[in-house]
Amino acid sequence: MRFTVHDFEEAARARLDPVYADFIAGGARDEITVWANEAAFARLRLLPRVLRGGAERDVCVTLFGERASLPILLSPTAFHKLVDPEGEAATARAAAAAGAIMIVSMASTVAVGEVADAARAAAEPGQAPPLWFQLYLQPDPGITEALVGRAEEAGCTALVVTVDSPVLGAGERNRRNGFHDLPPGMRCENLVDLRDGERGHVRQIAMSPEFTWEHVDRLRRFTDLPVLLKGVLHPEDARLAVRHGVDGLLLSNHGGRQLDTVPATLELLPELVAAVAGRIPIVLDGGIRRGTDVVKALALGAVAVGIGRPVMWALAEGGEKGVRRLLHLLRDELDDALALCGASRLADLTPDLVRVPGWASAPGPTVTPGADTRFGGVVA
Repeated sequence: MRFTVHDFEEAARARLDPVYADFIAGGARDEITVWANEAAFARLRLLPRVLRGGAERDVCVTLFGERASLPILLSPTAFHKLVDPEGEAATARAAAAAGAIMIVSMASTVAVGEVADAARAAAEPGQAPPLWFQLYLQPDPGITEALVGRAEEAGCTALVVTVDSPVLGAGERNRRNGFHDLPPGMRCENLVDLRDGERGHVRQIAMSPEFTWEHVDRLRRFTDLPVLLKGVLHPEDARLAVRHGVDGLLLSNHGGRQLDTVPATLELLPELVAAVAGRIPIVLDGGIRRGTDVVKALALGAVAVGIGRPVMWALAEGGEKGVRRLLHLLRDELDDALALCGASRLADLTPDLVRVPGWASAPGPTVTPGADTRFGGVVA
């Protein structure tokens, strides 16, 4: 029986090769940011309202015209076949059954088309499960366009462009373990045969410090899909994203796997919410381990949250069924936290419900009680 997210991790570690467990758990350098992401949620306190009624809670969210059954997305994580033979296909079935948005990693060990097929097979009859695709811009624009084309053909409905990786983060656990590539028999299936004449060739993901906002503009010119940027941390970059027509932000520090010692994403959330001023939605990932964490993030202005490591632990613990149990657990915790906060819908979660010990007032912007100021129709 798994009662918490950490129970999934404990059970998974008992089954996994320690090298692969380190790959999931580890971060860059001293892993200060890995620790900070969870610690930031622990520092905040919830200040509930009472006598507001509501026998049932609505936890659905609508993003870019797509309705999801809960405001918890599956953030992009690579190499699912390291922990389960069915890899991302099993994850996709679990997400679709829960009505959750899955963001397929560019470094998936199952091709995005097959992931989409698995999600459709598990969804409610007649429903198209929401599926997004994570993209690293490539120095060769033809390769980027080919990847976007595959995502579009698979039925993905948004692109999540990772922008915090000009170089690969220094994961010292992986270096100590000599883990630098997938074992024989596995590969990043989305990177196969990206150009005519390269039959059977698997391209490595190319990271470059030379990308600029012009590359984001170019991407928007050849796709009609909504484009979110993943890894924007500075409020001025958030304002630039709005000016360049970006459709949303995934506020993420890559789970502490890129630049160590950057702040926890939760600490940055109020600043970024103020910077975008309601013009685009913000999804937050990093450190979400409880339903109360979800409530805190949404109260401070995120429209949804993403989970990464917990999905990998659940997949390792029990495959598709493990991920289903994880999402069911988090849904129940979220529903419980909403009820105890005196909320019946996500729009009831406002900054006045959150306190930092010793603070005299709420850490976020002032919001009129009962008013839904978040992106007029983005949140449902």
